Amino acid sequence: MGNISGNEALQLLKDGNKRFTTGNPAVKDTGKARRDELVSKGQKPFAIIVTCSDSRVPPELIFDQALGDLFVIRTAGNVVDPIAVGSIEYGVEHLGSPLLVVMGHEKCGAVQATVDGGEAPGSIAAIVSKIAPSAEKARAAGASGSDLYEKCCLENIKATIDEIKESHIVKHFIKDGHLTVIGAKYHLGSGEVVFI
Repeated sequence: MGNISGNEALQLLKDGNKRFTTGNPAVKDTGKARRDELVSKGQKPFAIIVTCSDSRVPPELIFDQALGDLFVIRTAGNVVDPIAVGSIEYGVEHLGSPLLVVMGHEKCGAVQATVDGGEAPGSIAAIVSKIAPSAEKARAAGASGSDLYEKCCLENIKATIDEIKESHIVKHFIKDGHLTVIGAKYHLGSGEVVFI
């Protein structure tokens, strides 16, 4: 991609999402020559996407991007832990990605499970405990019903961004103007990504 700004990278994502929602995907080179080029020259993804593991939320399709374009970190509920933050730091520092997007989505099962409470077996409890403060914030703001889920989703996106920004590496790149960090929400039915 060469050296592009965070704003230019964001525009590429917006353009790609428009192609996705209108059913006009770009022709992508996934052939051997392109794969060999990515091996010999390495990857230069123009954006880092932190999003949910939900099978309905594949960033490469949603943003209509090709091999080598996106550096993707996926966890249930788009929450981060030291391993996810380390992956983000790698994308920022070593790959030079100018844009980081934390993307939640409507009807997120991890968010709904957290809001609904109840037993979280095994390591699922670790995901729920990450989302729980966002659920409390959404409740405190007076949200209820399905609105509570969606408000929690937005609070969770903000909480994940805040946690990522605690990284010294991320902080340094933001301060120097080399990294733009933005939140987004994916709408399952329309296929639209709304940047927040």
